[in-house]
Amino acid sequence: MNLSAEKDIIIRFSEVDSMQLVWNGHYALFFEDAREVFGRQYQLSYMDILRNGYYVPLVEQHFYYKSPLKFGDKAKIIINYQDCASPKLIFKYKIYNLTSGYIATIGQSTQVFTDLNHELVLSLPDFMLNWKKQFNLL
Repeated sequence: MNLSAEKDIIIRFSEVDSMQLVWNGHYALFFEDAREVFGRQYQLSYMDILRNGYYVPLVEQHFYYKSPLKFGDKAKIIINYQDCASPKLIFKYKIYNLTSGYIATIGQSTQVFTDLNHELVLSLPDFMLNWKKQFNLL
């Protein structure tokens, strides 16, 4: 089963740099926005995870810039969950520039589970096993 979510955005003036292109640091925020949409859609929000006694810190993130986003451009962020047996969350992203019709950015992020004392969790938490069952991932 492919679990994905989408978020439409319009590039704001505050997101562009002196070259009038989206500043590279904003792509991390775009990916974060997509994770929040995914979490709400699939009952895996940061608050859902916290209520189950865990944090999911970001440990790796990659961006591949394909074409620029500019002030006023309309874009769509698509996030896809990548299932794995390890106790981590892996997401892949595509940002489409709806104004130009090109892919603007692709990327990937990895988050690990820690307990509330920030200790790394080495096996998949029970609530995640139940979550995977709910979405036919086991």
